Amino acid sequence: MSWRQLYQEFAEHYGLAILPARPKKPRDKSKVEKAVQEVERQILAPLRHEQFTSLAVLNQAIRARLERLNERVMHDYGLSRRELFEQVDQSALKPLPTQPFVFGQWKRAKVNLDYHIEVEGHYYSVPYTLVGQEIQVNLGEQLVEIFHQHQRVAAHERSRARYRHTTVAEHRPPEHLAYKGQSQERFLG
Repeated sequence: MSWRQLYQEFAEHYGLAILPARPKKPRDKSKVEKAVQEVERQILAPLRHEQFTSLAVLNQAIRARLERLNERVMHDYGLSRRELFEQVDQSALKPLPTQPFVFGQWKRAKVNLDYHIEVEGHYYSVPYTLVGQEIQVNLGEQLVEIFHQHQRVAAHERSRARYRHTTVAEHRPPEHLAYKGQSQERFLG
C-alpha cells in the first residue's frame, strides 16, 4: 500500500478532508506559515536555552507558553485565538474515534494449503475457504488484520514468535475440527 493510500485511511478514520496546498504557490500557505512563525517566536525561541529534566517538565513549559499565545488578542481580529476558535470552529468539531489510528504496514500474501499465511516468520490462520487466494495483510504494532477483496476476514494479536502458528478454530475445515475433537476415551470406550 502506498503512502497516499495510508494517508487516505488516516483521513477516513478521523473523518477529515485533506486539502494540500498547491506546490510552488506561496499564497496558499501564508496563514499556516505565519502560525508556524508565531509558535517558533512565542514558544520555542524563549525555551531554547532552558534545560528540562523530563519530557513532562518540557510539556508543562510549552503548555504555559501556548496558553499565553492563545489568550493574546490578535490585532486584525480584535479577539484572542481562543475566542476565535470558540466562535468559529468549536461548534463544528466532532468527538475523536474511540480507537486511535494505527499506522500499519500493508503486505500481500498467498494462503497456504494449511490455511495459514506467513508474515515476518509467524503463521496466522485465515478461513480455510481462502486456500490458494491472494490476500492483503495490515501489519500493525499490536494487531494483524487480514483482508480478502477489501473485506476483513481475520484479525490476530501480533506475535513476534518466529516459526510459530496462531490459529483460530473456526478457520479450520470441518474434517480438521472433527480430528481435533477426538479424544482417547472415544477410541478406548
